[in-house]
Amino acid sequence: QVQLVESGGGLVQAGGSLRLSCRASRSMFTINTMGWYRQAPGKQRELVAIMTRGGTTNYADSVKGRFTISRDNAENTVYLQMNSLKPDDTAVYYCNCRIGLENYWGQGTQVTVSS
Repeated sequence: QVQLVESGGGLVQAGGSLRLSCRASRSMFTINTMGWYRQAPGKQRELVAIMTRGGTTNYADSVKGRFTISRDNAENTVYLQMNSLKPDDTAVYYCNCRIGLENYWGQGTQVTVSS
């Protein structure tokens, strides 16, 4: 099992930036993938960005060129740098990791982008 603790959400104006952090309770080398999903009111949860243990990344088309996922293996932490934020980015952002066939989720952090 693993616990994921997120931080870094908040309120920002359109065009601004935020950085989300997600710290895992176990070594990144034991985790297959780590990433971020988001869920806006009335919408399904969707993938934002994901990174494999080998470092391969994948982004939703809507955030390519604006968001960057990165990690610090020594701190067991994955980050999501979000630039040029838009009101459509407003959502609860969830950290996710996959170990084997199991998915684990953080508690979620609210990101609100005002126009």
